Amino acid sequence: MREWNEPQDVKVPEELQAAIGGHPLVAKTLVRRGFTSVETARAFLDPDYYTPASPSNLPQMTEAVARLERAIQHQEPICVWGDFDVDGQTATTILVSALGNLGAAVTYHIPIRQTESHGLNLPVLKRLIADGVRLILTCDTGVGAHEAINYAQTRGVDVVVTDHHDLPSSLPEAYTIVNPKMLPDSHLLRELPGVGCAYKVAEELYSRASQPGSVLRYLDLVALGIVADVATLTGDTRHLLQRGLEALRHTERLGLRVMMEMAGLNPAWLSEEHIGFVLAPRLNALGRLDDANVAVEFLTTRSLGRARVLATELEGLNARRKLLCSQVFQAAQAQIESTPALLEQGALALSHPSWPAGVLGIVAGRLAELYHRPTILIATPPGEPAQGSARSIEGCNITAAIATHKEMLIKFGGHPMAAGLAVDSQRIPEFRRALSTTVLEMLGGLRGRPGLQIDGYVQLADLSLDLVEDLERLAPFGRGNPPLTLASKGLSLTSYTTVGRNGEHLQLIVQDDDGETRKVIWWEGAGSPLPQSRFDLAYVVRASDYRGQRDIQLQWVDVRQIEEHPAGLRPKPPAVKIVDYRRAPNPLKLLEGLLAEDDTQVWCEGDTEAEIDGQGRHELNPAKVLVIWTAPPGLAELRTVLERVSPQVVYLFAIDPGLDHPQTFLKRLAGLIKYALRSHDGRVSVASLASATAQREVTVRKGIAWLAGRGDLLILGEDGNVLRLREGKHTSSADLPQIAAQLNCLLAETAAYRAHFAQADNETLF
Repeated sequence: MREWNEPQDVKVPEELQAAIGGHPLVAKTLVRRGFTSVETARAFLDPDYYTPASPSNLPQMTEAVARLERAIQHQEPICVWGDFDVDGQTATTILVSALGNLGAAVTYHIPIRQTESHGLNLPVLKRLIADGVRLILTCDTGVGAHEAINYAQTRGVDVVVTDHHDLPSSLPEAYTIVNPKMLPDSHLLRELPGVGCAYKVAEELYSRASQPGSVLRYLDLVALGIVADVATLTGDTRHLLQRGLEALRHTERLGLRVMMEMAGLNPAWLSEEHIGFVLAPRLNALGRLDDANVAVEFLTTRSLGRARVLATELEGLNARRKLLCSQVFQAAQAQIESTPALLEQGALALSHPSWPAGVLGIVAGRLAELYHRPTILIATPPGEPAQGSARSIEGCNITAAIATHKEMLIKFGGHPMAAGLAVDSQRIPEFRRALSTTVLEMLGGLRGRPGLQIDGYVQLADLSLDLVEDLERLAPFGRGNPPLTLASKGLSLTSYTTVGRNGEHLQLIVQDDDGETRKVIWWEGAGSPLPQSRFDLAYVVRASDYRGQRDIQLQWVDVRQIEEHPAGLRPKPPAVKIVDYRRAPNPLKLLEGLLAEDDTQVWCEGDTEAEIDGQGRHELNPAKVLVIWTAPPGLAELRTVLERVSPQVVYLFAIDPGLDHPQTFLKRLAGLIKYALRSHDGRVSVASLASATAQREVTVRKGIAWLAGRGDLLILGEDGNVLRLREGKHTSSADLPQIAAQLNCLLAETAAYRAHFAQADNETLF
């Protein structure tokens, strides 16, 4: 729980309230955030009232564009060098597309994270120059690339840098450097991310080519990059996001349209939240785990078939990314729990030889938020330089803190809230101590969690879609313009359930003294302590379009207990003994011995049910001993079984049922349904099918949707968890490719979890 700061009492000018209209909280929030006049408030709310800055305001923009025009005129081969995050992907796509449209001979290169890391890689640069490139145009990178740029200049190759990262102590000898950090802090262009800088270059190029309106086609990409890079939403950055969101809702890019379709998003209701939590993670997974050069093709392809293939690959990578993040987070938590003194440091710096470098930034951000201190996670593969990613908190410029100790590092770079670095593994303890001292000096000592600013108190009965849509005039929300935190008093918790594919979230039902109830979603809340008595709830309320139904969604932020309940209401569960037989020879013989023991339940699913004397997940009963014969399909299913059986001892075999390939799964599912049509009048339990196929219920439902889409089945209805089916008319649906792609992604998630379950240590699994 955090200290709540009560809403600031402000006086709203009458003319402002009259001009803005709507709920008084909108005008109050504008005043609290510094928009006190009608003119500034209108410019904030409505992009039509805002006057964007000219691209020529960016230092050295004129020189940069003149050099590009000369290259276009003389057909000099240009290479756009980008970065592998979404900001870099979208910036690269804009510049490649704009230059190509203007007649340039243009190629591009995005570094592969695993082999090149960030920035201008000298061996690759040498190859490009040898292949004939005469001009390098960077985006979202390059402002610290002294060695590479010096080499290019000695070879007669100019480098035009466009970047937004913090300026180093000395700038490289590039032809020109276009970076908004060269502007005063208050300038309208100061907070542009890499994609914003690229857009301004394209805007100036098109303007000088007498095609000023052509740049608007890239606004959808600008919105993606701004949100993904967590840019500060002030000045032109906010304006571009407002325009970009509207463009994204009507995008003609086939890749993005297919991605939204697969994710179940309605483009008409797209918000910055959908970018941050749905679209950007899928694109980021490409750069984190694979080759981000594919992103340019994905964002520009005009082939629907190719768009579907690439979108399916992105879904699979994103599933793998989520699993890797979960593993690294659990391992980091285990380090902290085993060494609590780590939390006495100004910065949390953890390392491990097997951590995948591509996901460290995501997990570092989560830990920084959880422990409210700058966090650096470092991968230390044997025989290689260690690679780290840092995320910070307000008040600490992590890149500046790291720069203080640059002599210890191989390289580093970033901006105030995020950074990357490379370091010799032997120097990590020394670097950790030095960085901790610097961060403590910056922050003035260790800080507790910051107070929570409450923007207003609302009765549950007053929460409506009309109110939410009125408040969302203040959107898009993000850094520099946070969503409103509302609160309701005197609530009780009536029920809760885990939700999400892996049961990682909580959905709660809260009720006030008048009997009014609301659903609340607590992201990543599973396993957290819940209020045991009456409480006040702080939350963010947004509009949701879940399953196509427009409604309000309350998102849990914090709780303030009204009545302290005696401690000990949540007794710690008894420790479970784990016996690991996953790599034991002759597992069937071992199982025979276990079956002879009393009070033993065997969890087995798929084809193994006919061979092993065991039960599916929904047939298990409480027992002293649980044998996990089949590898579970997901974390939620494992948790359900452990709660159902409550064992004291778990024997772990984790046999792969071999049903995660689409063809194999669908063949077994079709056979089971054919039997149900013949013997049970088409009535079949989704739970029993999930057990018989060793899959999650969501996968079974998608498999049934695929069979129905192919015309093999008709779904007549559902009674609880029991479906009523009959044979179909063998007419394929136009949605079949989309359903197949979604099914493939679900099966890939399960396959990834089973692979994790087969090799992870017991502490991580349980």
